[in-house]
Amino acid sequence: MIGVGDMVLLEPLSEDSFLENLRNRFDHSEIYTYIGSVVISVNPYRSLPIYTSDKVEEYRNRNFYELSPHIYALADEAYHSLRDQDKDQCILITGESGAGKTEASKLVMSYVAAVCGKGQEVNKVKEQLLQSNPVLEGSHLEIESMLTGDPLGGVISNYLLEKSRVVKQPRGERNFHIFYQLLSGASDDTLKKLKLHRDFSKYNYLSLDSAVVNGLDDATNFRTVRNAMQIVGFMEDEVQSVLELVAAVLKLGNIEFKPESRCNGTDESRIKDKNDLKEMCELLGIEQSVLERAFSYRTVEAKMEKVSTTLNVAQAQTKTRHKVMGVLDIYGFEIFEDNSFEQFIINYCNEKLQQIFIELTLREEQEEYVREGIEWTNIEYFNNAIICDLIENNQNGILAMLDEECLRPGTVTDETFLDKLNTVCAEHQHFESRLSKNSKFLNDHSLPHSCFRIQHYAGKVLYRVEGFVDKNNDLLYRDLSQAMFKANHSLIKQLFPEGNPAKVNLKRPPTAGFQFRASVGTLMKNLQTKNPNYIRCIKPNDKKAPHIFTESLVRHQVRYLGLMENVRVRRAGYAFRQAYEPCLERYKMLCKQTWPHWRGPAREGVEVLMANLQVPAEEFSYGRSKIFIRNPRTLFFLEERRRQCLQDLATLIQKIYRGWKCRSHFLLLKKSQIVVAAWYRRYAQQKKYQRIKSATTVVQSYTRGWQARKLLRELKYQKRCEEAATTIAAYWHGTQVRREYRKFFRANAGKKIYNFTIQRIMQKYFLGLKSSLPSMSPIDKTWPTRPYLFLDGVHTELRRIFHLWRCKKYRSQFTEEKKAVYEEKLEASEIFKDKKALYPSSVSQPFKGDYLEISKNPKYQKLNSTVDEKVLLADVVNKINRANGKGTARIFLLTKKSVVLADQKTGQVKASVPLPDLSSVSVSTQSDGFFALKLKEGSASAVKGDFLLSSEHLIEIITKLHRIGATDQEQLNIDISDEFLVQFKQDKVCVKFIQGAPKNGNSVSCKRKNNRLLEVSVPTTA
Repeated sequence: MIGVGDMVLLEPLSEDSFLENLRNRFDHSEIYTYIGSVVISVNPYRSLPIYTSDKVEEYRNRNFYELSPHIYALADEAYHSLRDQDKDQCILITGESGAGKTEASKLVMSYVAAVCGKGQEVNKVKEQLLQSNPVLEGSHLEIESMLTGDPLGGVISNYLLEKSRVVKQPRGERNFHIFYQLLSGASDDTLKKLKLHRDFSKYNYLSLDSAVVNGLDDATNFRTVRNAMQIVGFMEDEVQSVLELVAAVLKLGNIEFKPESRCNGTDESRIKDKNDLKEMCELLGIEQSVLERAFSYRTVEAKMEKVSTTLNVAQAQTKTRHKVMGVLDIYGFEIFEDNSFEQFIINYCNEKLQQIFIELTLREEQEEYVREGIEWTNIEYFNNAIICDLIENNQNGILAMLDEECLRPGTVTDETFLDKLNTVCAEHQHFESRLSKNSKFLNDHSLPHSCFRIQHYAGKVLYRVEGFVDKNNDLLYRDLSQAMFKANHSLIKQLFPEGNPAKVNLKRPPTAGFQFRASVGTLMKNLQTKNPNYIRCIKPNDKKAPHIFTESLVRHQVRYLGLMENVRVRRAGYAFRQAYEPCLERYKMLCKQTWPHWRGPAREGVEVLMANLQVPAEEFSYGRSKIFIRNPRTLFFLEERRRQCLQDLATLIQKIYRGWKCRSHFLLLKKSQIVVAAWYRRYAQQKKYQRIKSATTVVQSYTRGWQARKLLRELKYQKRCEEAATTIAAYWHGTQVRREYRKFFRANAGKKIYNFTIQRIMQKYFLGLKSSLPSMSPIDKTWPTRPYLFLDGVHTELRRIFHLWRCKKYRSQFTEEKKAVYEEKLEASEIFKDKKALYPSSVSQPFKGDYLEISKNPKYQKLNSTVDEKVLLADVVNKINRANGKGTARIFLLTKKSVVLADQKTGQVKASVPLPDLSSVSVSTQSDGFFALKLKEGSASAVKGDFLLSSEHLIEIITKLHRIGATDQEQLNIDISDEFLVQFKQDKVCVKFIQGAPKNGNSVSCKRKNNRLLEVSVPTTA
């Protein structure tokens, strides 16, 4: 262990040795040290690998002193006392800002969450408790648990919240983190809604010298806070309300007042720039005039009459039983260069905490002594009750006199308050003042006239009396409360219930000192009902940088935290105590009777051990379950003897182990030698056998080879004799045949040679053609070159046959649907190719048919039900109006029997034309989408005349109409011309297509020239 883990055992004990031990452990990353059961935590300002899940398991269910000091040991002790002994627990975490109090509370809660039970509901509660840490600052969290130790929920109480920290921060400190997190981490849209800017310098409440802290990512922490609020149970509108309130506080800090004089000679205040006031009112839902009046006026009520008075500038700115574990994160003792009312009440709180710490520590010592049957002796220590009485006495206490000054009529100033202190507290031994009647301070020039000094347990603190009276009043005028209650913002209404006109209370509100004293009293009562556990947090340097230990700063904190006093109180009785079982287990090797195993009770074993070591009887006492050691030197003596004994035991173990290892090695070598010899003999015999076998095989092979070669020579001779006879016979028969057929051969030799040559050329041609055939694509027009001129006809015919064959193969792959699509495309080509300029652009576009998905779209369900046949094409077309040439959107439906036009919005059928009534269709040669459906004269549909329509799918519509007419054996005529007539009721109108300059985005335009002419202008680029 680095240094001494428990300061109670530090020898020699002095402030210098105390600091040196802290420094030594801090330099080796040992940030935790004990004072008995108190944990000292030095902030390392860096991440250390000592908070892993393995560490949690290491400290789980272990004795407090069994392992090296750690915050997990204290958390485990508190949790098991809560669960097993049914004792409510409280963990007090104290220290100044930046000492790591918040992180310590988070570690305690994370440990408790890790070791308690599991389950869906339990896990949800644990997550909410863990996530409550980043949401709240300066609060007391009580974790309520079941009898099994599993958390049920939590209660959060605010004690001594630093209201003054919002408007004024100490040097080197910054405001509450949420302000910086909101400006750094919120999105631009969120900041715009909250009427905020990211620049910290735009807000008077934000301290710029410490706005940015190294190692602190405000943007990431803001996202953590948002996530934590969601897990804890905040709804989205509640989160927005909280952020609006935070933004309003920042806006409030920018409001400045200017003095003005009224005609009657009284002073009043006016707001300089009302822009921030306006934005603040918009955020909170308050009328600007109401809030401005509340800032500048207050109402005084006397004898049922109300008088409205102006404020000057200074006034304008100012149930079932559950187990409980409390975690209190509270600021420590404060001594600044300039100490005022805030430091006074904070130090008063720390005096009360020190008082209850000493009382509870001594009470715990006394209870343990009584429990163990050890004689109790009074311990001398400094009792700071006299200092607490100086501050909180109901008659002569400083707070009581301050309240009396604030409430009495007449002129009340800080000087009259100081005069009263000089009168009442002059003889008090812990009170000092320049104007005190005590003559020993008359010549003390270190005391300014407007100050007084109190000797606290942590040292003397000089307080400047300026501002005490105003800060103690801290009154919220009724006009402001009522203005806030009128807000439309739900959260503001809940924060100012006293503003409700129905609940007006004319009683003067309590002063800040009275509220603080009552809050401290409530906290003390709460702590006295619980078993306390203490964590003292220390800030090693002001730079908040790792590896820096500033001795003067740490010495100052050690003094005002009273750590030396804690050690002395702990050492006043017995410095060390331990249960018999672990004590015997640790030191049993020091005595032959107890080593290696003691068969009797543990206490008897410890008695034998201490008697054998000849430890003086006055240095220890035997309790019922523990041994108590008075002086740390005795414990160091036992530890030194244990260390020496462990070295001797280690040497003995090494000797025995080395002997065993050498013997084992020798036996292994001996066994291995036997095995190696046996394997070698086997190997040698195998090699000898292989050589004999190989030699025998060689002899056998030579003998068999000689016999085989002899037989082969005989067979070869016999075969040559047979072949010679056959050859002679063949030659003789050939000679006879040639003599017989010589006359025939000479007559037909040329023709045979020609035919043979032609056959060889054809064979070579077909083989070459086979290896160089083009691809199977029907559009591939390549073909091998012709090798000979006489093959020209064959070459051309083979190319034609090959093309027909691969087209047939290609068509055989078509499905019926794809075949129908290609047939439509083919028919469209026959109708429009080289006739209509719009046709080339339609080739690559598939014919979809139902562009509106009329059978699936619920919008056209009624229209679909009115059509009996299957819809072959559904599209939106424009019906051209004869009067102005403008189009009206219509739904165009084509079935096998009719053409239907319906209203696009309502789906109502406007016209239904049977296909037999159609006589022809007229289109232009250009790239427009206009077409005319001409009806047969005398038909029922021809009453209203022909239809002039425009569509983006003109090619597909006319192709499908033409195919349906072909199947009905009545061919539909397609008239392609740039000028045609259209019958509109009784009149015939000429539709003329011309090419014009691009207008209106290159679109086709139709204009009425006269009663008999419609002119369609088609852009040349279309």
